[in-house]
Amino acid sequence: MIRSLQPCPSSPNCVSTQASDQSHGIVPYRYQKNLAGAKEALKTTVANLPRVKLVEEDEAYLRYEFTSLLLRFVDDVEFVFDEETKTIHFRSASRTGYSDLGVNRRRMEEIRAVVEGKL
Repeated sequence: MIRSLQPCPSSPNCVSTQASDQSHGIVPYRYQKNLAGAKEALKTTVANLPRVKLVEEDEAYLRYEFTSLLLRFVDDVEFVFDEETKTIHFRSASRTGYSDLGVNRRRMEEIRAVVEGKL
């Protein structure tokens, strides 16, 4: 049973692969490697990003905190690996405020661009 992600709030500062509406929905990542290999590739990619901290990990789950440069806002990013469908579901959300000006969606698309061939 894969872990499910918290639904996004109504505010536009969250994206999730498990959201059904267009403003919050985003396409999950796909992987070819085994679970451990895909997880390691994703961890390496994310570790190279600025101001990021891994705060929780288990066999098929990763949770990070990203801190913004100027105002020190924290965004929570979670990844759930579904070995059956070779899919990485994720959620990226701001802890505070209303709008994030597209930061969470951009971050997840940037990670996708870097990690795509490595999974």
